[in-house]
Amino acid sequence: MSSFLAHYRQGWRSNIRADVLSGLVVGLALIPEAIGFSIIAGVDPAVGLWASVAIAIIISFTGGRPAMVSAATASVAVLVGPLVREHGVDYLFAATILMGVFQIIAGILRLNLAMQFVSRSVITGFVNALAILIFMAQLPELTGVTWHTYAMIAGGLAIIYLLPRLTTAVPSPLVAIAVLTAISLTFDTPVHTVGEMGELPKGLPSFGLPQVPLTFETLQIITPTALAMAAVGLLETLLTAQIVDDMTGTDSYKRIECRGQGIANIIAALFGGMGGCAMIGQSVINVTSGGRGRLSTLTAGIFLFILLAALGPWVGQVPMPSLVAVMIMVSIGTFSWNSIPNLKRHPWQSSVVMVATVVTVVATSDLSKGVIVGVLLSGVFFAQKVQRLFTLERTVEGDTATYRVAGQIFFASVHRFIEQMDAASETAPKVVIDMEKAHLWDISSVEALDKVVAELAKGGADVRVVGYNRASADIVDKFAAHDKTGFELGTVPH
Repeated sequence: MSSFLAHYRQGWRSNIRADVLSGLVVGLALIPEAIGFSIIAGVDPAVGLWASVAIAIIISFTGGRPAMVSAATASVAVLVGPLVREHGVDYLFAATILMGVFQIIAGILRLNLAMQFVSRSVITGFVNALAILIFMAQLPELTGVTWHTYAMIAGGLAIIYLLPRLTTAVPSPLVAIAVLTAISLTFDTPVHTVGEMGELPKGLPSFGLPQVPLTFETLQIITPTALAMAAVGLLETLLTAQIVDDMTGTDSYKRIECRGQGIANIIAALFGGMGGCAMIGQSVINVTSGGRGRLSTLTAGIFLFILLAALGPWVGQVPMPSLVAVMIMVSIGTFSWNSIPNLKRHPWQSSVVMVATVVTVVATSDLSKGVIVGVLLSGVFFAQKVQRLFTLERTVEGDTATYRVAGQIFFASVHRFIEQMDAASETAPKVVIDMEKAHLWDISSVEALDKVVAELAKGGADVRVVGYNRASADIVDKFAAHDKTGFELGTVPH
């Protein structure tokens, strides 16, 4: 905890100027995203915008990953549409509060440790798929538009990539947005603006509990959606945290991040906001613009609040090409370009996992499904690899046949173990199964050993199993069917 407190203090004052400037860029970039996600969820744009304000501000204090930006997201928005259509927006607020409770519980139970089972190939596929989705989300602004749009996007990209060669005093995306907005207002350029995406909120958000009956029936209605929101939100958050860890070369406190996300979502719902989680696109903008601390996320939330509460008409005049240019930059910067030549250099299993993750995410527009497919494939390939780390040698001395087992015996290798033992054809009157170099991992391995010994005993052999390591001995003592097979364990080394 002392190390976290040190990191916490460092996250506020180590990078003040760059954090403030990068937060301004992110605050602007959050507006079209929040409006779009509100449309996906079937709610008023104010629901997504105020959610982004609340989540960004709160997570800057409660989160475990400095410089990561959290707000309303598409992955959560797609889950709530049916609930909103059937029961109304207040049920969405109630589900978001329950979502936050589940995420706090997940942090207490350390469910963030499940990230250890997500391979690097899955993370690479997740990143590449998200880069593709970010670019695809800009296509509506690239089709059926005037040449002015293309010119402004090209100009914005030129500023973003060329300005850092001259100076890095101000983030180039912020300069691009300011310059293109000035050009659009000065020459009345015929391009889409932020205000055309949806009506910006007027006034301030109100604080209050959702207007739903406090009954068991309400709980039954909101629980499935809340669980899905919590799971998807944490999955995307933890993956994004890992990506920001890699980009900044620093570690994060993911257990604290889980709880922080829960607190932020609860408060967002109390202010009339929808659920959200970490946003990889805005997090990449933040980091590439120089953001490294909590102040960058706080600045993004406060700046967005000021824009909505006091500068709404001006914000509505920001040209969409300026934000499209920024998001194209994010898409290019997010994609792991090394992964393309690595398709030939890496083991084919890793390449299949990465490509399957990308294809699933792009085809379904659902990040969680892609990650699930990738993790399952990784598990299958791992099991196939480990099951081959197993050998069996049979030697005969006098009237005793000795089977020396070496390697890992678990659910994926038990078939080969039983097959190679071939107990039914054993003719020696005495049989010793030497497990000194083997390890039994699960109940399946114990049942396989029971089956082999029972088959040998059935053929009249006197069977002894010897040489267990301590862990294997423990699982055999608990689950082996000694009384059914009639065999005795050999001496277990201590």
